[in-house]
Amino acid sequence: MNVDSGSADAAVARLAEEIRANAWELALEFVEEGLHDDVIPSLARLGQIGQLGDIPTFILELARELGDPQPTRLRRGSPLAARVHDHAREREALGFAPREIVTEFLILRRVLWRFVSLRSPELDADELLVVERRLNDTIDQLVTECVVAYFDRATAELAIQARRDPLTQLLNHTAFSEQVEAELQRAKRYGHGLTLLFFDVDDFKAINDTLGHPEGDRVLRAVAEVLIDTLRASDIAGRMGGDEFAVLLVETDIETGGTFLARLYDSFAEKVAGGDLPGSFGFSPGLAHHPSEGESADALFRLADQRLYESKRAKNLA
Repeated sequence: MNVDSGSADAAVARLAEEIRANAWELALEFVEEGLHDDVIPSLARLGQIGQLGDIPTFILELARELGDPQPTRLRRGSPLAARVHDHAREREALGFAPREIVTEFLILRRVLWRFVSLRSPELDADELLVVERRLNDTIDQLVTECVVAYFDRATAELAIQARRDPLTQLLNHTAFSEQVEAELQRAKRYGHGLTLLFFDVDDFKAINDTLGHPEGDRVLRAVAEVLIDTLRASDIAGRMGGDEFAVLLVETDIETGGTFLARLYDSFAEKVAGGDLPGSFGFSPGLAHHPSEGESADALFRLADQRLYESKRAKNLA
């Protein structure tokens, strides 16, 4: 007899039905074992519904797979695989360590095997082997999906952080420049305008030298907060290095830059009045508009940078 071919026989099907019928009790047994000796410490912080999580659903799905194995049930992207990913993310959000999430499924395996062992006299050797393979293979796949969910999230977070300036959480120089190139291509395709603003903080070195680097970092974070609060969702902001920042205003005409700059002056003035920025705070901006003043990203950056230094030079001459 090939124990993995065809549908489960009557005895295995009956066992699967018994597991379905006792899913809630088995889930409660899982919680009790997880709490015993602090095997899963994070469970103790939750109420009963939180402790159970998706475990009753997983027990029902394991019973389904035992009685009616389907190769697609745990395929990547299947509803059950998505449920496992959601469970792992929810557990992490509740403070569960990845090890604890995997341990949940190992405990679930033990609980189910105790249930099966009490009914093993009703099964012959071949039927017991079918049960063992189907339960173990499915639980192993659940564990794999949990691990995949963790690494997918961790990898995604690393990818996001790799594009962010760690101090301000704005896009870093490389990521901002890439976004400018992408938005420029889109603007050319659909005939939209773009405005690039480049600016730096006036006398930033003096802030660091007189008030200290922690205060300088606080000023840079405050500048980033103003940008985030002032920009539309479609606009982009980046820290280009040191005290230099850049903003890309999407789908704008040539007057928009001046309007945005006026709002930015007002917002910084409010921060100064509220004590979030030093009383001497100032910044020097440079604007460039596509397509009226530049067709390429390099041309826009050069023009905005040139105008920034013209603004700074005018202040020094005043």
